[in-house]
Amino acid sequence: MDWKPYITVDPTIHHGKACFTGTRIPVSVVLDNLAAGLGEDEILKSYPSLSSKAIHAAIAYAAELAREEVLPLPA
Repeated sequence: MDWKPYITVDPTIHHGKACFTGTRIPVSVVLDNLAAGLGEDEILKSYPSLSSKAIHAAIAYAAELAREEVLPLPA
């Protein structure tokens, strides 16, 4: 999925954190909710301005970030 139409980074919005296009909702909030076990329907109830495609875009964005950066794991 091409996440670029759904996610923007603007230094004047939310301190330059990745947000969903046209909103001030940080992508990290949706990813945190998914990681906590919330389902798509629950997230959409909390953030009705988002769409199912936006949630999938957040996952695709996170996957791309994970491919770009290697995080050291504790030994």
